Amino acid sequence: MKRNRFIMIGISILLGLIVGAIVLLIAGFNPLEAYGVMIKGVFGSPKYISWTIIRSTPLILTGISVAFAFRTGLFNIGAEGQFIIGSLVATLVGYFVKLPPIIHPIVALLAGALAGALWAGFAGLLKAKFGINEVITTIMLNWIALYFSNFMVFTKAFKRPNKDASHRILESASINVLGKWKTSEAGKAFLVEHKFWKEFLNPPVNYGFIIAILVAMLIWYILKHTTLGYQLRAVGFNKDAAEYGGIDVKKNIVVSMMIAGALSGLAGATQVLGVSKETAILAIMEGYGFDGIAVSLISGNNPIGCIPAALLFGALKYGGSKLQPAIGAPFEVINIIIGIIVFFIAMPKLVEMIISYREKKRGGEVESIK
Repeated sequence: MKRNRFIMIGISILLGLIVGAIVLLIAGFNPLEAYGVMIKGVFGSPKYISWTIIRSTPLILTGISVAFAFRTGLFNIGAEGQFIIGSLVATLVGYFVKLPPIIHPIVALLAGALAGALWAGFAGLLKAKFGINEVITTIMLNWIALYFSNFMVFTKAFKRPNKDASHRILESASINVLGKWKTSEAGKAFLVEHKFWKEFLNPPVNYGFIIAILVAMLIWYILKHTTLGYQLRAVGFNKDAAEYGGIDVKKNIVVSMMIAGALSGLAGATQVLGVSKETAILAIMEGYGFDGIAVSLISGNNPIGCIPAALLFGALKYGGSKLQPAIGAPFEVINIIIGIIVFFIAMPKLVEMIISYREKKRGGEVESIK
């Protein structure tokens, strides 16, 4: 079964690239040249590799968030809003709270995760208590999160003068790798002698990628080897059977949404503490949560699988950004490729649903004849 899944993902990626090549041909561009630019844009220098990892990090966490919810029978469309809230709260803690360097980022990360958990937990509570579909509530909460974040950034104490962004976090809250060392005399001397590390560490390389990998392993372990994971998966498979077995279904729905929200909130926190250092006023959503849905689908809703899926996604996005400057090809081709990959990955499930529907319909017709 797993082998078939890997084959299907591989075929879907190949088909996505083929369709992308056809689109490029229609637009008057050489697909081989375009894909060559993309590959060079990812692996052409240590700096490009570094940026690909940085771009992929939040997608690993939002992908795990969506995958976790899927595995427990929920559809978390609100990863985007949870990401925004997590980044906002992490910025607030990173700027207003003064703590020692090691403790400060830990507190800010936990605050961002907790904020995301509470934000998603509200949607879980509405589903558990009133049966309101989480798709509707999480979509609405996405927009509330965006406008609430903008409102907070506009407050006098938080907004940076003459900037459409908040104050930058304190240096003590940063999670950048070797941040102070890179600006020290010893660090500068080392980087001058080692070109690879100079280029690789020049972008805002941070501990977010390591955190994302550890979180992926933790979530996989929880789902596979803990009582909590068993209960959550049981509720996802069959609520009635789970309730008959003595599992508190309503409680588990809320817990599942809170864990999913915490993961997206953590994604926002790592992005702020490691890359942006601030919360900007948003005209539109940044898309990290929505891209997490695609990452989850590509990974087959596997927390560990979200790591290579997010790296692929990040590579396509970052490498694809080099198309227009290099050969004038539109960046939208990348979105077409990603859309085709997700479409073909989702196809087997669609076929299963159609077959299942036809069998149920046929069974109903037989019962009516009897």
